[in-house]
Amino acid sequence: MQIDDTALPGVKVLTPRRFEDARGWFSETWNRETLRGRGIDLDFVQDNHSLSRPAGTVRGLHFQRPPRAQDKLVRVVAGAILDVAVDARKGSPTYGRWVAEELSAENGRQLLVPIGFLHGFVTLRPDTQVVYKCSDVYAPDCDGAIAWDDPTLAIDWSIDPATAVLSDKDRVAPRFADWDSPFTWDGAE
Repeated sequence: MQIDDTALPGVKVLTPRRFEDARGWFSETWNRETLRGRGIDLDFVQDNHSLSRPAGTVRGLHFQRPPRAQDKLVRVVAGAILDVAVDARKGSPTYGRWVAEELSAENGRQLLVPIGFLHGFVTLRPDTQVVYKCSDVYAPDCDGAIAWDDPTLAIDWSIDPATAVLSDKDRVAPRFADWDSPFTWDGAE
C-alpha cells in the first residue's frame, strides 16, 4: 500500500495496490498488521456507508467530540468526491487549514482523517457511494458540525455554493470562528 502525507500532519492518502486480471481487480483496503508496521495503529470499530444521489451533495464539516472522537478512513466505492479535512486542534501550527483530495471508485485512494480534524465531502458525480471506517461508534451527544462554506476557512469545494445539496444539520451549522473546538494539539508530529 502506498501511503502519502498531505500538507496537514497526520492526514494521509492511502492507495491500496490493485491486482488485475481478465476478471477485474482485487484490492486489500485495510490490513491492521501491515499498517501498524507503517506507523498507522488504529482499531476501527464501525463502518459507515452513504449514498448521495445528486452530484453537488455536501456532507460536512462533521466531527465527534471527546470522549467519543473518531479517526476516519474514507473511500469511494461508486462515483467520486472531493474529500476535505480541516485541522481543528487548538494550538496547532496548521489550525484552521484544510486539505482536499479527490477520491473515486477508479483511483481507489483513501483519506485518513485523524481525531482533531473536521471532515466533509462534496459528491462530484450522481449516485456516489462513500464507505468509511471509524475508530469509535456514533454518539449523538458528541456529534457536531461546522459550516461547510465558512468564509474564514475558504475551502474550495469546486461547486457553486448556491447549488449545494445540504442536510438541515449542515445548513444551520455554526461558523468556525464562533465554535470552541474540543480538540487540542498535543505538540507531537
